[in-house]
Amino acid sequence: MPPPLILGSASPRRSKILQALGCVFTVSTVDTKELHDDFDPIRAVTFNALEKHRACRLRHPESALITADTLVWFEGRLIGKPADFDEAAELLRSFSGRTQIVYTGVALSLPGQEPELRVEASSVRFRELTAAVIADYLHRTRPLDRAGAYDIDENGDLLIAEVCGSYTNVMGLPEAPVRDWLRAHGLI
Repeated sequence: MPPPLILGSASPRRSKILQALGCVFTVSTVDTKELHDDFDPIRAVTFNALEKHRACRLRHPESALITADTLVWFEGRLIGKPADFDEAAELLRSFSGRTQIVYTGVALSLPGQEPELRVEASSVRFRELTAAVIADYLHRTRPLDRAGAYDIDENGDLLIAEVCGSYTNVMGLPEAPVRDWLRAHGLI
């Protein structure tokens, strides 16, 4: 029988992706200090996913674990979660008509094993955004808990012109590599 599965994340979007895969899992949140390295987004998301994984492993030594970190890389700098609605609006104004890269690092492990790492990158091109569209989006979505101040899965059609790569990566958890790992270990 496979071990219980723990998602080390409070993200409802990550839970939604795992639920869509048919997983039975429990959510466990951890607080860790995150690294933001504008020069190496892959290093940042892998470091952060591993830190979350380490903290989660201490709490759940007999469980299979999935932890993740998602950051937006835009014009040479990493964008995390906005502090408030003013910062969210400013971020969305700066994204207007431009393209960014969304990176997610995922750490996965069975009990007693070292975590396996996956990193996914997706390109997101924004529509030309007016002040009215930004205000409407922020009113509808309230995206302060999302990297880059937006949620592609919740009213994302107002903002996003095109995604190249994994849609679920932009949501915060790339479905394909997670699904493959879960299947390989009999968890789905």
